[in-house]
Amino acid sequence: MHHIGAVAERTGLSLRTLRHYDEVGLLRPSARSEGGFRLYTESDVERLLLIRRMKPLGFSLEEMADLLRVADELGAEGAGRDGVGADDGHPGARGRLAAYVAAAEERRADLARKLEMADELIALLHRL
Repeated sequence: MHHIGAVAERTGLSLRTLRHYDEVGLLRPSARSEGGFRLYTESDVERLLLIRRMKPLGFSLEEMADLLRVADELGAEGAGRDGVGADDGHPGARGRLAAYVAAAEERRADLARKLEMADELIALLHRL
């Protein structure tokens, strides 16, 4: 179990952000110490890293929560199996995952275009 400070340092998320995620129900710590301090498991940290990767792409808290549910559904279905198969009985989760992949790819492409424009601006400014 990890205390909130260690989790903040490891994930690059602020204490305030971690507390906010707990308060809104996006990711609650798995336990509390006797003193009431938040305690996170390794699985909690992995989920926070997934959330952190969604932030720069502009996903909403609701989208982040939904993607965590998708991951849970697909993780539960794949437990003890090789994961091979068309929809493995969960076409809804697979379809939602495909939509998140497409959205992430589109948002990444948009960021790449913006980065190119920023590079062009910097080059122009250096020539002034």
